[in-house]
Amino acid sequence: MLSVAPMMDWTDRHCRHFHRQFTRRAMLYTEMVTAAAVIHGPRDRLLGHGAAEHPVALQLGGSDPAELAQAVRLAVPYGYDEINLNVGCPSDRVQSGCFGAVLMERPALVAECVAAMIGESPVPVTVKCRIGVDDQVPEQVLPAFIDQIAQAGVRHVIIHARKAWLQGLSPKENREIPPLDYPLVLAMKAAFPQLTICINGGVTTLAQAKDLLDQGLDGVMVGRAAYHDPGAVLLGADALWGDDFAPDAVQVIDAMRPYIAGHLAEGGRLHQITRHMLGLFAGQPGARGWRRVLSEGATRPGAGLDLLDRALEAVQARAA
Repeated sequence: MLSVAPMMDWTDRHCRHFHRQFTRRAMLYTEMVTAAAVIHGPRDRLLGHGAAEHPVALQLGGSDPAELAQAVRLAVPYGYDEINLNVGCPSDRVQSGCFGAVLMERPALVAECVAAMIGESPVPVTVKCRIGVDDQVPEQVLPAFIDQIAQAGVRHVIIHARKAWLQGLSPKENREIPPLDYPLVLAMKAAFPQLTICINGGVTTLAQAKDLLDQGLDGVMVGRAAYHDPGAVLLGADALWGDDFAPDAVQVIDAMRPYIAGHLAEGGRLHQITRHMLGLFAGQPGARGWRRVLSEGATRPGAGLDLLDRALEAVQARAA
């Protein structure tokens, strides 16, 4: 139905806990973690998450089937609800490691990777991809790509409805400049009715997400809009599942208080959580005051829940 995209430096465990206060149902994704990092790095820090985050998916990056299989095996005890392979990130760093969007050029290798991952995973293994890269013709390469990974056992594909240009565009430009092609993604659902086909790219409101679902897609993944203006995308999202859970912004703040208190008690900094909350009142009276109070105060030593109260007072004073 609805999910929040994996976003580097943004969708950490604090962000996911915050987003979970808006919706019980939407799937939340981790930042991309490379398979090598899972194998050799600080595993608990990279893979740890709270029980309240579920349903939550782990996104892995890599292109070595054996390495990815090992990473999945190591991740299984952490209890993720889905494991996703990144075949969409266009950054230079990702390309140099031969994973991300550059793998659109190597569908047979992607099929090997997902088959190896599926062999180690008790939960669904999914793929997030682009419609093509560089001079590829999406109408030709995308159905062939989906067919190959489906034969390897993938049943769920998330398609970012833009090409990625591996040379000449920055990752930010690759999210904005290549034109969106929603009709092609809809055509993929028609061509592969047995698969779960979800769309990503350009969705900024819940109404827009619902329209795409009404056109026959199985799910909509929302990225930066969910981060910068979660109220526009996530508040009321559970109605898509027939659930009337729809807290208001103040209820979201109150739900965050015990989590923030626990984080501070463990020696954490307020800013590590509140940086993800700056867009809570986006577009509403008092939004600027909310952002200002949190931005200026949350990094200061000893900043605590009283700062959250002052930020909320700035909103309420403006709205009065």
